[in-house]
Amino acid sequence: MNGWQSIADAVLLIPRSVKRAIALAGDVVMCALSVWLAFYLRIGFFPPIDDGPLQPMIVSISLALPIFVSFGLYRAIFRHTGPEALISIFRAVAVYTLPFATVYTLIGVTNVPRTLGLIQPILLALMVSGTRIAARVMFAENYTARWSKDSGRRVAIYGAGNAGLELAAAIAASRTMRVKAFVDDDAALWGSTLRGLPILPPSRMMRLIEQHGIDDILLAIPSASRRRRIEILESLRGLPVHVRTLPSFTDIAKGTISVGDLRELDIEDLLGRAPIPPDEALLRRNVSGKVVMVSGAGGSIGSELCRQILRLQPTALLLVDHSEYNLYAIHQELSAALAERGDDPEASVPVLVPLLASVADGRRMAEVLAAWRPSLVVHAAAYKHVPLVEQNVLEGIRNNVVGTRTLAEAAHAAGVERFLLISTDKAVRPTNVMGATKRLAELVLQALQAEYPDMVFSMVRFGNVLGSSGSVIPLFRKQIAEGGPVTITHPEVTRYFMTVPEAAQLVLQAGAMAEGGDVFLLDMGEPVRIVDLARNMIELSGLTVCDEANPEGDIEIAFTGLRPGEKLYEELLIGDGGRPSDHPRIVRANEDMMTWRDLQPHLVAIERAIETGDSPAAREILGRLVAGYKPSGRGVDLTLVHDRDAAAG
Repeated sequence: MNGWQSIADAVLLIPRSVKRAIALAGDVVMCALSVWLAFYLRIGFFPPIDDGPLQPMIVSISLALPIFVSFGLYRAIFRHTGPEALISIFRAVAVYTLPFATVYTLIGVTNVPRTLGLIQPILLALMVSGTRIAARVMFAENYTARWSKDSGRRVAIYGAGNAGLELAAAIAASRTMRVKAFVDDDAALWGSTLRGLPILPPSRMMRLIEQHGIDDILLAIPSASRRRRIEILESLRGLPVHVRTLPSFTDIAKGTISVGDLRELDIEDLLGRAPIPPDEALLRRNVSGKVVMVSGAGGSIGSELCRQILRLQPTALLLVDHSEYNLYAIHQELSAALAERGDDPEASVPVLVPLLASVADGRRMAEVLAAWRPSLVVHAAAYKHVPLVEQNVLEGIRNNVVGTRTLAEAAHAAGVERFLLISTDKAVRPTNVMGATKRLAELVLQALQAEYPDMVFSMVRFGNVLGSSGSVIPLFRKQIAEGGPVTITHPEVTRYFMTVPEAAQLVLQAGAMAEGGDVFLLDMGEPVRIVDLARNMIELSGLTVCDEANPEGDIEIAFTGLRPGEKLYEELLIGDGGRPSDHPRIVRANEDMMTWRDLQPHLVAIERAIETGDSPAAREILGRLVAGYKPSGRGVDLTLVHDRDAAAG
């Protein structure tokens, strides 16, 4: 066996040009041999070559080789010969048969039996296809068997439908993994085989893992409901395997499935809810055919808002961000999307306008708004990282509060019809500067609504979005990949979660329902304990949690203590309840507000504190204006005070 493997390896190392020459020479021999064999089948003995067979041999070679070349028979890699290659061979021989049979069967040649014109092409087709199949068996399958024995991760595919079949074929072609079995819920399939592999019930998963050393479970169930996916994932928790999945059916509908479609399991597969289709009329009401401006366009929420807005075909989309890189990235992405859409003559192509600017720069905002006159401004620009804003108080207030007021007043001066603020659940009874600044931004817009009744101001408040910058999901995934520990501030911390696309769609729909001064809340579902989230991610990575019950586990969960201003849990409502809206996942809040007359002097004072660098005074004003916020700690602003302990903490 080792001797044959050495020969096979030596053959595989021969240059392709030499292999093609060998294949061509072999076909020359088969043309001659098939003619001689056809004579034997017709007359019962092998005649001398120069007594009849020589002429049809020469004709066969002269006809076959050009036809075979034109059909690409020598471009194929023989060890990968499949049905398509065999079909090409038979088509080429069919074309070859027409002139060959015409000469020797219809017309006739002395000393050549007429039936030769039909027998020889059949023999030639069998010989040529047979040699290709033999090459596959001898080289490719021998190579695959050795590869399967020596390397590659062992996997089982959950789902024996079309997606599972395509995934298995893609894995076989890529040779990056070895499929050992299919698993499926359908009892009618149990005991059957697919691609020569058994289809097993889920109840035999653990036995399958132990018998075959399965490393990964690949979920190929793109059309399954979210509820069913959650049930399957729950059943796989605790198994010593890494779970990966294909995207949803709609995501892979544009083309065939490849190994590259496999992705790490998104925790939204466990946390997400069954999506409610958006109301297209609401989405388009204030966007389609209009000029729209998005501040913070390069951020997590802002960029998704831009993607959603672009799909709704505004006449122009103004991308405003003070981060050059973020603005460049979203502009490049959206420009590429527009270039693809440009192939459709029916689609109108919006104008994309990238604008480097800070929302706190009144002159710049006035220039932008006066030049483009948007009808809708979506204000997503904000500093939102709680510990960073806690230690950079004045800049947090400048961006989140002063920036909101500056942009809102400039928007009114430019005749903007609607102004939509992206707020946060941390604005409810805030314990940190970031949350207090977002609630104060809400109060600013509520007060301005009475001053500017010709505009419609609204705010949308929601919790964490999965995968956004600063989200725990990518942090946990990185920590797990590095071997841990996974760090959590407190074992009882809970948070609300929502996917970025769902949040962006609900924001636009809420803004379309606004009547003026509205505070909308997005239904975030049930809060999730962060420690449970971490455990799920560890276990679905095929690892175990290292704790007192399992000291030999793979990944430790370490508790670091609550950070300054951090809450154990978040809320969405300040008041006693909300009113339903026209959308089942959007609620109107009943929140207290201040008049502009009462609020303005405090805003002047807080801007003076920023100008003079008086961080304690700014925090004290926040405490007076925002219900529930009580400044704690020393209130050190690291931009103004050199304090090693504060910087480290």
